[in-house]
Amino acid sequence: MGRIRIVLATRNEDKVRELRAILADLPVEIVSATEFRDLPPVEENGATLEENALLKARAVHRFLGLPALADDTGLEVDALGGRPGVYSSRFAGEQATYEDNVRKLLEELKDVPDGRTARFRCVAAFVDGETELLAEGVCEGQILHEPRGTGGFGYDPVFYVPEKGKTFAEMTLEEKNRISHRSRAFQRMKELLEQYLRRDKR
Repeated sequence: MGRIRIVLATRNEDKVRELRAILADLPVEIVSATEFRDLPPVEENGATLEENALLKARAVHRFLGLPALADDTGLEVDALGGRPGVYSSRFAGEQATYEDNVRKLLEELKDVPDGRTARFRCVAAFVDGETELLAEGVCEGQILHEPRGTGGFGYDPVFYVPEKGKTFAEMTLEEKNRISHRSRAFQRMKELLEQYLRRDKR
């Protein structure tokens, strides 16, 4: 089977690296959106992670005419009623850095005691103009009072996974890829893409 090109609808190189590792053994060539300088930004104005993932994948496919793969991820903190959720990447503002978002999260939780339960949810979407695929992954954890670890990105330094006794930022990429929400969503997407590629071959 020939390799097909799939554009990852993200300019986040941390995410590109993670997803390439997860999808490495599929007969596909994963291309980052950063390789297309004229690709316009997509306004993520959906009310859900599913809507945002599809918005991004559809927009990239429409513009480039290539199959596109996108995801949207949200951190849902129980003590905050599920926030920041769909606004996770811009919790502290549109131009917020990872550190800004973590700082705002910890500030909002400063009066909440230990056992601050939370989960990461990730929804992946694949669009090729005829087929649309959706897959979801969830990872349960807790929010620490202060960051730990130097790996990962985003909220990883404060997202503690009790079953591993570590934050995401204290894990190797391989450890994180075995259990993370994004890994679980894309492992499921990988299964769907394998079926899609088999069907396409016929």
